[in-house]
Amino acid sequence: MPTARERVRAELTAEIAEAARRQLAEVGAAALSLRAVARELGMASSAVYRYFPSRDDLLTRLIIDGYDDLGAAAEAADDPAAPPAQRWTSVCAAVRDWARAHPHEYALLYGSPVPGYTAPRDTVPAASRVGIVLGAVLGDAARAGLLPETAGGREPGLLGDAAVEVLGGGHPAVDDAVRVRALVAWSALFGTVSFELFGHLVGSVEDADRYFDRAMTELAGLVGLRPAG
Repeated sequence: MPTARERVRAELTAEIAEAARRQLAEVGAAALSLRAVARELGMASSAVYRYFPSRDDLLTRLIIDGYDDLGAAAEAADDPAAPPAQRWTSVCAAVRDWARAHPHEYALLYGSPVPGYTAPRDTVPAASRVGIVLGAVLGDAARAGLLPETAGGREPGLLGDAAVEVLGGGHPAVDDAVRVRALVAWSALFGTVSFELFGHLVGSVEDADRYFDRAMTELAGLVGLRPAG
């Protein structure tokens, strides 16, 4: 059980992070300042530095929190009892919904890099959560015999072991050709969301909802997940 001091520290850390998220909306990630956060909270800068020694530490916390929140939304949207194509499109819709509800946090995760900041390896597990959900859908479809037959095997030097593990594991119905298509679909999901959120579909798409649904259905088909019936 956390001590009183640990609880106070956790609460203050969360309060600082929440103030920093408000700063994201006002000035953007590149202009995020620990001093400005301290002023908003009525704290001395030196006190904030005890919780986040640098701006980069604060950015890392915001990035991990953002990825975790997005990943939780994707996980909550996945119904293992539903047909695989429906599971895929439901997860994709949850990603879009989260991005539209948290545009500044999404921009931190998938927008322009922050000058001078390099995300540490600590962010990778949280960043992988959406991909793990989509990979689970693919793997479950393979184990249920719902994917087309493949030639099998791996292409040396193409994909890493981590990608194989996430995208269906070692099931013979999921070879590197399928995994490449899955990675294309995974990245296209975020490309589609980014195009919409950052205004790049203006003039090209009239009904954003219909377009997104159609695009995600096409991506599901790309990896071999066909609508039931």
